[in-house]
Amino acid sequence: MFVAVARTDEILPGGMKAVDRAGKKIVICNLDNTFYALERQCSHQGASLDMGTLDGYILTCPLHYAQFDIRTGEVLNGAVPPDHRNPTGNLTVYPVKMEADTIMVDM
Repeated sequence: MFVAVARTDEILPGGMKAVDRAGKKIVICNLDNTFYALERQCSHQGASLDMGTLDGYILTCPLHYAQFDIRTGEVLNGAVPPDHRNPTGNLTVYPVKMEADTIMVDM
């Protein structure tokens, strides 16, 4: 079920917004006016990824600098230094669609 999460003018290109909907914590990322939604907590130790940095399609965790592809959720670089007890995993990505100026995410 798609739910409204933000207006397009709330997230500038290169920006992010934390959203809590339907019991899920997600981050909405704007890459050149294309919006992506993925789980907000880093898979390594649960840091809030909206507090990290977005450089192109690469989202970097603010805690141990793990990096993720916002388009796929894939881990590009695991946490530094490596923590073999809690390896960094891929993030869940949610489908996004636009309705006028509203960002809709399938939860």
